[in-house]
This record gives sequence, C-alpha cells and structure tokens, in this order.
Amino acid sequence: MLTQVPLPLLPHDAAKIAPGVGVVAGPDGGGVVWVHGLATFAWDAGDEAARRLAAVQLVQLKAATQVQVAQAFGVIPVSVWRWAKALAGGGVAGLVPAVKGPQRASKLTPQVIERIQELDRHGAGKAAIAAAAGVSESSVRNVLRPAADGVAAGQDPAGQDPAETGAAGADLAETDVADADVAEPEPEVLPVLPDPVARDAERALARSGLLGEGAVPVFRPGARYPMAGLLLALPPLAQCGLLDCARQVYGRLRSGFYGLEVMLVTGVFMALLREARAEGATRIPPDALGRVLGLDRAPEVKTIRRKLAELAAAGKAADLQLALASHHAAASPDSLGFLYIDGHTRAYFGKRDIQKMHVTRLKFPGPATEETWVTDGAGDPLLVVMAEPSSSLAAQIRGLLPDLREIAGPARRLVLCFDRGGWSPALFAEITDAGSDLLTYRKNDTGKDIPDLPEDAFTAATWTGDDGCAHHYELADTTTEIKISDGEHKGRVLELRQVTRRKPGDTRQVHILTTRPAADLPAAGVIYRMTSRWREENYFRYGRAHFALDALDTYAVTPEDPERMVPNPAKKTAAAIVRTAKENLADAEAARQGKLTALHQPAPGQEVIITNTILARLDAPVTSARRDLQAAQAAARAVPAKIPLAEHNPDMVKLDTETKLITHAIRMTACNAETILARALNGSYARAGDEAYALIREALHTSGDITPADGTLHIRLDPLSAPRRTRALAALCEQLNTTPATTYPGTTLTLHYEVKNHHTTT
Repeated sequence: MLTQVPLPLLPHDAAKIAPGVGVVAGPDGGGVVWVHGLATFAWDAGDEAARRLAAVQLVQLKAATQVQVAQAFGVIPVSVWRWAKALAGGGVAGLVPAVKGPQRASKLTPQVIERIQELDRHGAGKAAIAAAAGVSESSVRNVLRPAADGVAAGQDPAGQDPAETGAAGADLAETDVADADVAEPEPEVLPVLPDPVARDAERALARSGLLGEGAVPVFRPGARYPMAGLLLALPPLAQCGLLDCARQVYGRLRSGFYGLEVMLVTGVFMALLREARAEGATRIPPDALGRVLGLDRAPEVKTIRRKLAELAAAGKAADLQLALASHHAAASPDSLGFLYIDGHTRAYFGKRDIQKMHVTRLKFPGPATEETWVTDGAGDPLLVVMAEPSSSLAAQIRGLLPDLREIAGPARRLVLCFDRGGWSPALFAEITDAGSDLLTYRKNDTGKDIPDLPEDAFTAATWTGDDGCAHHYELADTTTEIKISDGEHKGRVLELRQVTRRKPGDTRQVHILTTRPAADLPAAGVIYRMTSRWREENYFRYGRAHFALDALDTYAVTPEDPERMVPNPAKKTAAAIVRTAKENLADAEAARQGKLTALHQPAPGQEVIITNTILARLDAPVTSARRDLQAAQAAARAVPAKIPLAEHNPDMVKLDTETKLITHAIRMTACNAETILARALNGSYARAGDEAYALIREALHTSGDITPADGTLHIRLDPLSAPRRTRALAALCEQLNTTPATTYPGTTLTLHYEVKNHHTTT
C-alpha cells in the first residue's frame, strides 16, 4: 500500500490566522490568504477593497472568527463588522475607502482666522473665542496650534487648506466625523491596547535591590485604555497633598519595583474604583490598571499588603494624618473656620477578643473600635485619630486641642462643633483658654432642668447657607451660666451665649451654646452651623458605602495595655446585690405595715391586744433586711469601680492602628479628590446637585486614549452615557487644563485632558 506524504497546509512564510488558515504578505503590500492548502483570496498592493473583501469572506465562510481576522488584518473587530455591513449594503463598491477630508467649505476664512488670533492675544478663552467667531472650539484649537507643530493656521497636518480637500472619509478604525465647522486634523491611528513597555530588566534589578526609588512610569501611545478616566483624579490628588506629605513623613520605601508614589496612587485609584481593600486587587485586571500607572502590571494583593506593612512598621501614621491636615489647612484656609468633631464606632465581626461598645447604627453593643474624626466646614475629612478604649468624646477633644492649634496656626480662632457626647464644662473652659470657640447642644435641655423661654422671646431670623438657599428660623438669643464642678477648673463659672430654636408646631425648645459673639456669628448662623454637623455624618455614610470606611485592612492585632483601668464587673454584681437588699427591705416593711393595719383594725366583735412581743416579732424581718442592706452597701463600697485590665481580661487585644490610619489617609484623599471633581461641575452641569458624584464615578471608570508627546501626557476620554454628561465632562477637562499644570507623579509629563465628541466612536 502506497502512502502519500501529506502536503503542508500553510506555506512556511504564512502568518497563521486560525487552524489551517493563514495569510502571506507580499513585499509590495499585497497578500494571499491560504485556507487548508488552497490560495483562496488575493489582493494587489493598494487594493483596499479586495483586502477588505477577503477579510469579510473569511468570517462568512467561518474559516476564522471576527476577532482572529481583525487581529490578522491589523484592525479592531468592529471594523470587520462594518466592512461586512458595507458589503451587504453596496456590494464590493461599498468597500472602496472614501476620500478623506471635510464635506463642505471651511468656515475658517482669513478674516475669521485673524479674528480668532486677535481674541487670543487679548487673553480670551477658547469657548469665548468660539462663540465670538461663530465656529467650534476644535476650529479655534486648530488655528491656535503652536507653530512648532509645523502646521499653518487653518491647515490640516498634510499642509492642505481644509477648503481645498475633498469629501470626508474614514480611517482604519472607521472613525465617523460629522457636524463640525471644519474637519479636525486626521488623528493618529493609535494601536488598541498595545503591549506595555517591557520592564523585565527593571524587575531583575529590583529583585537584586539595585533599582532604588522604583520603576519610573512609562506610557506607550494607545487607544481604548480601560480606566483611563482615573487620570482625572491626578490634579485633585496633587491638591490634597498625599504624595508630598507621605514623602515628607516616610521618605521612601525599601528598594523595589514599586515605589512609594506608585503604591499611594494605586491605593487612591483602587479606592476610586470602589475596591479600597487590598483584596480588591483580585477584581481589577493588573495589566489594565498597570497601563494607567505607566507600568506593565499593577501591584497585586501580596505586594500591597507587604508595602502597607512596611509603612505601618515605621509607626508614623499619626504624623501622616497631621501632615495631611496641615496641607489641607494651607491649601484651603477658609474651610477651617468651623471644625466638626465626632466619634465613629467601627464594628468588628472577627473572632478576636476586643472591647465592646455600643454601635449606634446597629442599636446594640458589640466588639468595636472608636475613631474620632475632624472634618472641615464643608464636611470634608481633615483628620482622624484612634480613640483610646473607654474614652469619652470630651476626652478625645481635649487631646486634640494641641494638634488642632498646630494645624490652624497660633493666630486663627477656630470654632469646634460637637454634639452632646462632648459635653463637659471643664472642656469648655480649656477650649476658651486655648483661644478657640465652641458650638454644641446643651445637655439635658428638656424637662424641668432648663425652663422653656416665653413665646415673646422668639423672633424670626434668616440665614443664607453655602448652597445659596435661605433658611428661616424662630430664635431667641440669650446668655446662660455653667458652673464647673470637677477638675482643675472646679468652681469656675462660664458665661456662654445660648441660642434657642423653636420649630413651628413643636413645643420642644432646642438650646445651643457657643462662645462666638453675635457680631461674628448671628443667631441664625449659629443654628445653621450647628445643624451642618450632619455633613460629617453624611461622610460616614458615604465612606462606608463607597470607600470601605469600616473595612478590616489587616488581621494583625496588638496587646492591650494591661495597666489600663476598666470598669470592674464585680461593681455591677455588688450593685445588683444592693438593689435586691433594698427590694427585700421594702417588701419586709410592707408586710409589717400590712400586719399592723390588720391588728389596728380587728373584725367586729374581736379584741386584739398589741404587746411589745408582737411588735418585736413583726419588726424582726425588717431588722434582718435592714442589716442585709447595710452589709451589701458596705461590700459595694469596698469594691473598686475600676481595676487593671490584666485582672479583668488579660487576653484582650486591640486592632492594628497604624495600617488603618494609613488606609484612612488614602481613602480620605480619594474621597476629597472625588468631591473636588464633583464640585467643579457646578455651573457646567444642570443636575450637578443631584448627579455630580454619579457623573464623576462614571467618568473615572471610562476608557480613553493615552498619548505621551513633547513632554505632555494627552488623555482623550471616550464619551459618557449621555451627550449632556459628555459635555459636562468636556467642560471639566477644560477647567483642569486651565488650572496650574499637574505632572504625572514620578515623571515630568504635564497632563492634558480632552473628550471625544459624543457622536464619534473609535
């Protein structure tokens, strides 16, 4: 039996498309497609229609998938789909590329160009110039393009006047351009998701400890980078000062591929993507995030944990918090007029033995840690400290006074706003002695302790808030005296201003105390500022929902202080015994009284003689119960109210503080950066009051093109879900471009933003 040697299915120089399918490129630009040993399609150099026909028919024959064909022909899959649609609609003629160029005469006449240049010399913005000249902003940018580009005003990159070119066409990615005053210069065809710059040599150096500060971000020009919108957060990130403060506090990390700035930017980006914990890195493609970071891959879970542990080991997290607060104070001094201070209870659901406390939002006590937060007048987080177990808000505020004075400076008079949890007349005296003012609710302001003011004491008052809305109140502005009954200020009497609010239809009166004089803050302003304390609560709610505020970021614990005094459980038991003894004494006295009443009121016809013996017998249970009560009270007094923790629970631990404060700093920065972007939409987005944060979240997740050129990193974002949102994002990009230039961290590349037209797809 003769055996025939099988022929090769593909020529040796064929580029494989699919099993048995390949393409051989000719030296002149032509090509031949081989399918299972047969030359099936061919085209000559410059015959784009035949080339596209071969690609479409390969898919129609099911010899290869659309994705495989697109990759082999150097286009995106959508292009192959468009070619198939053009073939079905117009035959092979529909595959002939149209001539590129504008579809109508240019509006950029010499007179219009001269007008645009004149307005630019007078310092007008591009939007104002476009409105005055009657053209689009893109036309203004074409005219004002720097001469270094080698393009004359009003010309396209090929050197032709737009008015002299032919009909508009489409590029390799089938970009459709319409509704423009003049066709914009044909954009450079960017590769879609190109491979990142190889960093193997730097990783090898990092493993040897020779890389130093870490890998420098390097960007490769490309289109459709996922999450390119994250780069919008870099200008507000620079404004928040996280990178500068961390460099000031920590210096640098140990030699490795990922440096300090890269790790912090990664943490902020992950928080903005709503994956604030290290474990969230498993849900973010490391290559996609790496492209935005200018690296081949983003750090993953083990690396993030290791770097956080290295920072935590330095023990400088509190210094980082103070540095961030000082930077915030220097950058936004007007926001420090009023500081809101409140405690936040972070519930713990693990198995470690930590202290229990009442979790208000859960409405029951449980294992938890207490944090004390300070926010500025707008409710933006400024500072957080870990509260000592069992300490009150008043004690935490007392400990914060020196830090707040250092942050604000010696001359500034702060107003500290807090709720009834910080009520302490001794604390009030310390605040005023420290050169600050206080603003708080009066404790026990209902019932007989504080009599209500008469109706004629109230007058109508109005205050215009930060949002421009007028707020109307019925207020009484009086003074009151508070006597200090403990501490070093014992016996001192404080005279405080008391503003009382009465709501229409409500008989309850709410009293607010402050040391701020009426000349500086009218009564209506007192109420508005006090009720604005809920901005801090809103941050807690938003932070829990979006930035994993209460997340457990490390499983490490530290031993509790064995000498810390804690409430003695035996005190509670002794008090219960005293209560029982009191109840027994009351029952014995009631029983005795009942028997005496029966003896004094015998039944008709009966005679009762009450003797000392009978009285002694009736008094015996009462006497015994009284002796038991006295013994119980003496025993309760002998039990100390507090004992060292070592005697109560020597195995109690505390959750790691350093790592939590570091992650808090990262998430605070992410939240503040998002807030800065959202507030920048005011005036350019009609529904900014309701949808600003939602729009920013969408923008941060959007894709876009990234192109480094001439010392600038150009970010061209894809349109958003609606034209109105795209226009708002374009206005935001223009605003970011006009603010002081921001460079990408670790490079000298200046950031420049723009948005593709909503009708343009790439």
